Amino acid sequence: MADTGGRHVPPGLRTLSVYRREWLVKDVVAGVVLTTLLVPQGMAYAELAGLPAITGLYTSVLCLLAYAVFGPSRILVLGPDSSLGPMIAATILPLIASDGDSGRAVALASMLSLMVGAITILAGVCRLGFIADLISKPTMIGYMNGLALTILIGQLPKLFGFKTDADGLVAEVRAFVRGLADGKAVGASVAVGVAGIVLILVLQRWLPKVPAVLVMVVLAIAATSAFDLGRHGVSLVGELPRGFPPLSLPHVHWGDFGPLCAGALGIALVSLADTISNASAFAARTGQEVRGNEEMTAIGAANVAAGLFQGFPVSTSGSRTAVAERAGAKSQLTGIVGAGLIVLMLVLLPGLFRNLPQPALAAVVITASLSLADIAGTGRLWHQRKAEFLLSVTAFLGVALLGVLPGIAVAVGLSILNVFRRAWWPYNTVLGRVPGLPGYHDVRSYPEAEQLPGLVIHRFDGPLFFANAKAFRTHIMRLTRCEPPPVWVLLAAEPMTDVDTTAADELEELDEALNERGMSLVFAELKDPVRRKIERYELTRTIDPAHFYPTLEAAVAAYRAQTGARWTPAADGRSPAETALEKPPSG
Repeated sequence: MADTGGRHVPPGLRTLSVYRREWLVKDVVAGVVLTTLLVPQGMAYAELAGLPAITGLYTSVLCLLAYAVFGPSRILVLGPDSSLGPMIAATILPLIASDGDSGRAVALASMLSLMVGAITILAGVCRLGFIADLISKPTMIGYMNGLALTILIGQLPKLFGFKTDADGLVAEVRAFVRGLADGKAVGASVAVGVAGIVLILVLQRWLPKVPAVLVMVVLAIAATSAFDLGRHGVSLVGELPRGFPPLSLPHVHWGDFGPLCAGALGIALVSLADTISNASAFAARTGQEVRGNEEMTAIGAANVAAGLFQGFPVSTSGSRTAVAERAGAKSQLTGIVGAGLIVLMLVLLPGLFRNLPQPALAAVVITASLSLADIAGTGRLWHQRKAEFLLSVTAFLGVALLGVLPGIAVAVGLSILNVFRRAWWPYNTVLGRVPGLPGYHDVRSYPEAEQLPGLVIHRFDGPLFFANAKAFRTHIMRLTRCEPPPVWVLLAAEPMTDVDTTAADELEELDEALNERGMSLVFAELKDPVRRKIERYELTRTIDPAHFYPTLEAAVAAYRAQTGARWTPAADGRSPAETALEKPPSG
């Protein structure tokens, strides 16, 4: 991509230098098509966040314009998102408690958007793109499954035409069932909502090029007019406020900043992960380069812009981006067209969605929640790796039972603990020589591998540090409890990427214990940086400097020259050292 004014020119403006005239019609058409999806979804996701429907339109306009200027991707679409809605609600609703003050809710959500923007811009400037990797795929799957269930249950009362004050998944299920038992359900609302869900799912499945949400919204409005659904107890959106809000800084209490900050951190993390993943997916399809730090800065700018005009936090949307792509979008102009059309609607046609039933908005949200769930992915985890399946289920339960914000904390915590677990218990094994195969191989995979009497070749697949140093020492000592006892314990140390001071002390004690029994601790293929650390720790006072070899082959040749040992097959298909192992392989 050309640079017209230096590296500090916003990406959207850089696009102008390469814009082609033939893109214009495609961008305008795509913008029109995109608007038909942005309006109902924006309104629906605003109500999902506990805010007036109109704020979803304000948010859509500002984030589209901001991303058009600062966004590096030409077709990525930002806006209100179903995955963020419950997180926004979980942050602001406890702060307004039972007051039900919509103005205060909007102010809190706008300040939350400003804080999310500040966090993501800071992350982009400081090149902290790796933060988005804090949630592993299995825990993200579990989190999204829990989020989907939470959204679905939370929208059921609205779909059935009544309200509940319950908070939390279990309480909401009880309140919904109680409402049904008390006869609060409105038949016309149920009919509109269920028909809307079926229509969207059928069109998305069988006619994916048809704008399913728009078709459902038009038919719902038509049904309201034809059957006078308002008189049958169906709640309607009503006329939206005319015009656009002025630029303003939201006013909140000082005591609100603590809870808002906690919510902003969680929202920023999910938003960044969502943005980077969507940007990567669409960049791969269009041949563009992913610029993670620019994406973070752009999404931060979009959140700041939304927060200054009564909006709330936003993220990218894979579904809306796919719609724009299918409609022929070529550049950020698509978003500008969409934003302009929404503004025109607010100024000239504020009553356009007056007769839109609230159950229809619930249908939009529920179908979006179904797209968040990944049941097939969960099933694959069960078949591929049970440990990661359990991580996914735990993240799911964290969201379902503890709530959305604690759930994201659980998801991040589980991801970090899983990384630590793998470093804590890395795979380790004994190696042997397999006739016909170069090198030395895992005796668990090749039980027929030959061994040299008196030599144990051990591989430890991870860094040696304070958490696993004692276990490593115990494991090596266990390997020496075989007959005949080894003369050398040779560490195939190439995977050993680090040795900290705690591990160095354990190595020193291990070497002394082996020496007392007439054994030697020998290293092969130790990386130079790790070897320098060992020398800095002065371990070569106890470990013979001659016992460091550049390759396994060199170490084995030296052992054979010293002892005259010859390769022999394991008596029962396993080496004596492997037989002594009591702990099964980890990982």
